[in-house]
Amino acid sequence: LLTSLGALGLMVWLTATPHSRETEQKRLGMLAGFAFLTGINLGPLLEMCISINPSIIPTAFLGTATIFACFSLSALYARRRSFLYLGGFLLSGLTLILLSSLVNAFMGSTWLFTANLYLGLMIMCGFVLFDTQLIIEKAESGDKDYIWHCVDLFLDFVNIFRELLMILGMTE
Repeated sequence: LLTSLGALGLMVWLTATPHSRETEQKRLGMLAGFAFLTGINLGPLLEMCISINPSIIPTAFLGTATIFACFSLSALYARRRSFLYLGGFLLSGLTLILLSSLVNAFMGSTWLFTANLYLGLMIMCGFVLFDTQLIIEKAESGDKDYIWHCVDLFLDFVNIFRELLMILGMTE
């Protein structure tokens, strides 16, 4: 819980600190701290996967890297702005997952949990497309805040990795 709050706090602090040459080192430190705390948050899930089958972790990592690379390249080679319309649908899907997870906390349905995992994986893949094209458009418009762009893509990568870990862990 403390690492989650710390990661959230660093992300908020990073958002509140403007991008400039003077704040660049401080913001890179915040990014490193955020990544470190996010990695610590993955610890219990990684421990569970190791206890089930240690090969789940490299399989999930390679799967995540492949998915991320394919969707990023698709966004890079697609027509400009062709995936930006996905933003509303993706956020709506994320809201649906959040609400159904809250309902499932009381119901305890394995089917709903599994559906949320697969839907979450699809939504995170969509976010790679959306975020990559959004970063390209922002860069074209003069937004050179590469540190925040890194946070966007890092979160996409970590969320895909987390979803794949859980899916592979359930199938073992």
